[in-house]
Amino acid sequence: MFIRSLTLNNFKNFTQKELQFSEINCIVGNNGVGKTNILDAIYYLSFCRSFLGCADSEIINYGADFFSLRGDYQLNDSLQESFTVSLKEGGRKVLKHGKQPYKKFSEHIGKIPCVVVSPGDHIYLTGRSESRRKFMDIVLSQTDTVYMDNLINYNKCLLQRNKLLKYFSQSGFYDAVQLEIWDERLSACSTVIQNKRKEFFKEFITPFKENYAYVSGGNEDIDAKYETYEGSLIEILKRNKEKERILCYTSCGIHRDDILFTINGHNASHAASQGQQKTFILALKLSQFDYIQRHNNVSPILLLDDIFDKFDFLRVQKILQLVAGEKFPQVFITDTHPDRTEMIIPANKKDQSTIIKL
Repeated sequence: MFIRSLTLNNFKNFTQKELQFSEINCIVGNNGVGKTNILDAIYYLSFCRSFLGCADSEIINYGADFFSLRGDYQLNDSLQESFTVSLKEGGRKVLKHGKQPYKKFSEHIGKIPCVVVSPGDHIYLTGRSESRRKFMDIVLSQTDTVYMDNLINYNKCLLQRNKLLKYFSQSGFYDAVQLEIWDERLSACSTVIQNKRKEFFKEFITPFKENYAYVSGGNEDIDAKYETYEGSLIEILKRNKEKERILCYTSCGIHRDDILFTINGHNASHAASQGQQKTFILALKLSQFDYIQRHNNVSPILLLDDIFDKFDFLRVQKILQLVAGEKFPQVFITDTHPDRTEMIIPANKKDQSTIIKL
């Protein structure tokens, strides 16, 4: 997987910009010039949303009434494809593969696999459980359409069930049959999602530990455990129905799952130092890359945002040693120092590198 060129129109701070890319792409410039926005545009073409959490209305350049992105990709030795996404103010977002628009955005997820390492990734370790569920969802949605379909349906069922519980509370009316219908639908999706998360975690945990040992030098005992409910969700929902009528929301299901990271037997979100926390994140993202590569038979595009200012030199060196190999066909790196950036490009990759100065 390789993005050849990118065209931005009214995307964030860019009114119009055309860029050509190679294997290693270093985007350099002062803070605030739009380095991260270029990475976000590449990510947007993969997921149809911003990795920075920006709402679509915030992406349109100030004073404009639309934005559009176009990426031209080399999918394999002979196949080249273009993907475009556009949004008019007050309109609906349109995503196209070539000239053909998608009926559902979910049909696109996984076609352009992408992994981003950014300063905001600390939430996967120190944030709430929803952040760690989001991590699993991002990985599995790029590799498993059955998972993604069940996740979409589960969230719809969860929303309707919670609305029903709230209606029961507000109206004083209660219909057990209606609730059972949503219980069954929720349970069916939950079982599929839970099983796939368990399978994912069994395969994910060993590479995760290996990647952590590689980046850290193997000096810490780390682990991760997938935490979920046990038993039949239908039975759990039945037992909890009186409590949930008071709470007005569904208190059990895969939407409460979590991952517990530990270091030397202690919760890593509290016990890990800042350097160790950063190593956790790097290992997590490298393992995400490995998993997608194995299951999609294609290497994702790797986006490294602001790694020099957020990670120490040892970790940066470890990443760059990997970048120099064949494992990562295309990498994007942002930095504020052009001289430093040119120095870190591996000698065997000089001819396959591009420095973009903003």
